[in-house]
Amino acid sequence: MVDRIGPAVVRLDVAGPQGRRGSGSGVIVSPDGLIVTNHHVVAAAMQPGAARLAVTTADGRRLGARLVGADPDTDLALARVDENVTLPAAALGDSKRLRRGQLVVAIGNPLGFESTVTAGVVSALGRSLRASSGRLVDDLIQTDAALNPGNSGGPLVASHGEVVGINTAIIQGAQGICFAIAANTVKHVLGELVRHGRVRRAWIGIAAAQTALPARLRHLAGVAQESAVMVASVEPGSPAAGVGIVAGDVVLAIDGRPVTGADDLVRSLSGERIGRDTAIEILRDGGRRTVSLVPRERPQRAAA
Repeated sequence: MVDRIGPAVVRLDVAGPQGRRGSGSGVIVSPDGLIVTNHHVVAAAMQPGAARLAVTTADGRRLGARLVGADPDTDLALARVDENVTLPAAALGDSKRLRRGQLVVAIGNPLGFESTVTAGVVSALGRSLRASSGRLVDDLIQTDAALNPGNSGGPLVASHGEVVGINTAIIQGAQGICFAIAANTVKHVLGELVRHGRVRRAWIGIAAAQTALPARLRHLAGVAQESAVMVASVEPGSPAAGVGIVAGDVVLAIDGRPVTGADDLVRSLSGERIGRDTAIEILRDGGRRTVSLVPRERPQRAAA
C-alpha cells in the first residue's frame, strides 16, 4: 500500500499576505501534476497578493504550483504543478467498498516529517462534520489512524491499495478520532473544479443523513436498495417545502437514480440540475411517492 501510493504524496507550502502561511499534505491524482489537498491547507493562497504554492515531492523535488480551485464546503482544493513534468499519481478508489474494521493507512507530512505512515482501521462511515463555511460535510470516514498537524490533505489508503479518502480533521480533546473526506465525494468535487474552477450546486432545501432501510420495510415498499437518506429538516420557502416534503421523509431516488447515501445526494444536486424539473422519489409511512420540483442554485451556508 505504501509503496504504491507513497510516491504520489507531496508537501504543500504557501506564504500569504500579512504573514499568513499554510502547510500540509497533498496527493497527485494525475501524472501531469494535478494535486488534491484540503481547502484549509491552501486558504492563504486565495488571498490577494498571495505567493504561489510550493510543492515538495516524495523524491525531494521542489516545484511551483497554482491553485485551480477550492471548495470550502467540502474542505477540498485542487492545485496544478507549473512545470512540464510527469509525476507518480495515485488512483481514487470507490469509498463505498469500505467496511468498518477494514485496515487503512494515512500518509502525509505531519509536523514536517515527510512521508510519515500511520495505520488504523475504519471506525465508522457516514459521519458528518461542519466545514469552515458552516455547511455540514456528510459521508466522512472516521478512522483511528494517527493524524497530526500537517497530515491534512494527505491520502487515506485502503487495504486494496487505492485512495479512499483525503484526511481532513482531528477532533481536539479526543484521542484517536480522525476523519477523511470519502473518495466518491472527492471525485465529484474535482470534476467540478476542473470544469468550472468552482463547485456550483443545486439546492432543494433539505438537511439529510444516511439511513439504513430494514429488510422488512424494503419488502413492504418494494425497494431494492439497502440504504437511503432521511430528511432531518426542511428550509421554509425552499423547493422541497413547496412540494410538501417534510422531516422524516426518506429520499430514495432523484430522477430515477437511487440515492443510497449522502454522497449520492450531493452528486445528484449538481449545477446542471439548477432550474430543471426534477423528480424526487420519497418513502413516507411505508409508501412510495414521487414529487416534482425545480432546484435553485444553492445559497451560501445552505444545506442540500
